[in-house]
Amino acid sequence: MIDVFNREQIIQLLETYHPTMLLVEHDQAFVEKISNQIINLKDT
Repeated sequence: MIDVFNREQIIQLLETYHPTMLLVEHDQAFVEKISNQIINLKDT
């Protein structure tokens, strides 16, 4: 788990540069904050 300071730095970096990336993350609030599109994959 990342600390609050590093989390905010990551958010700021992603908001500034808008990279294309695939992210696997369990922190839903973090994902929603940094994403413009979310695709959920579930076991069937």
